[in-house]
Amino acid sequence: MTSPETVKARRPLLSLPPTVLGLGLVSLLTDFSSEMIYPLLPLFFTTVLGGSAAGLGFMEGLVESIASLLKLVSGRWSDRLQHRKPLVVAGYSLASVARPLIALAANPWHVIGLRVLDRTGKGLRGAPRDALIADAVEPTRRGEAYGLHRAMDNLGAVAGPVTGLLLFPVLFGARPLGGGDFRLLFGIAAVPAVLSVLVLLFLVREAPRATAPRATGSNTGAATLGRPFWFLLAVLVLFTLGNSSDMFLVLRASSAGLHVRDIYLIWALLHVVKTALSTPAGMLSDRVPRRFLIAGGWIVYAAVYLGFGLASSAASIWWLFGVYGIYFALVEGTERALVADLVPASARGTAFGWYNASIGIAAFPASVIFGGLWTWGGTARGPLLAFGLGSALALTAAVLLLLQPRSLTSNC
Repeated sequence: MTSPETVKARRPLLSLPPTVLGLGLVSLLTDFSSEMIYPLLPLFFTTVLGGSAAGLGFMEGLVESIASLLKLVSGRWSDRLQHRKPLVVAGYSLASVARPLIALAANPWHVIGLRVLDRTGKGLRGAPRDALIADAVEPTRRGEAYGLHRAMDNLGAVAGPVTGLLLFPVLFGARPLGGGDFRLLFGIAAVPAVLSVLVLLFLVREAPRATAPRATGSNTGAATLGRPFWFLLAVLVLFTLGNSSDMFLVLRASSAGLHVRDIYLIWALLHVVKTALSTPAGMLSDRVPRRFLIAGGWIVYAAVYLGFGLASSAASIWWLFGVYGIYFALVEGTERALVADLVPASARGTAFGWYNASIGIAAFPASVIFGGLWTWGGTARGPLLAFGLGSALALTAAVLLLLQPRSLTSNC
């Protein structure tokens, strides 16, 4: 753990390397674009295009799993290439092109295809980007760096729905939102998407690596990454089996009577909480065993998911979305910092590839099962069955993490 003297000597956040700050700005703009679309996509998919909850679950599980396989491949590539940045640029560029094209979708399968392209871009960029951050910052500020990156990402996720909400009276007046209006909003989301790629190309420079790239034939298996890493990954997969797509939270909010404008606001609330708490949580994870914060976040998740299953009023949905943001703040940056702690510097891309791939692959059965339970149980029992399963798996994973081997208790 970091000593109190080191903690006191910490520099301000803006003294973090330009690579970290630049990648944070890229994520901010990318989420600005995606979160103008994401909160309305479940409603567009089901009400405008005629898709079902089960179809939504299939789509989200499928696209995340496809992207996750690419995360594994791109992570290993980035350890073997001289530079990681080209993979990051390719990933952000593909997603920035594909995402706004959802405005042209005429049936559910068009959305599924474009979501595959969007998530393919995420698959290419995720592991190399996380490795770039680890390469650029010293271990004693690793949690802080990932926390700041997640905070900037979440700030973009606030700006997206707030902008969409502000556009309502300007573009649509007081009339109900129709299919054409959805498409116009999705098209406007292309602007910050293009800006994110320009920032990445011209403002983000790759920091020199502490170790040389791995040779093509070098070992990148379990022996290299170590048993503590694989234990962590196994518990993460168990948790993820109960962590379905957040699109179901939008459907839950809609079923509780929230208007489209309210959904934009409630989505912004979620990301305000994430933005406010991610950096402090990341800094805290540099001072205490990271597993405590992760397990605590999973316990919060279990309580929130049970609440979503039992919720019967719009007011309770608002509270649950706010508390849900605490889970993200505790977990998102801390998980990445712990992954970087547990593996050799020369295998970081590979480790983040396995991390992202495993979570994404597990997201496929998670979303399919969740959507299936929701549809099978109907409007009366479906949400409780689906959210209840997620709550139980999260609580089980938290207990296992707290009982984990001693090798996970100390930070680098």
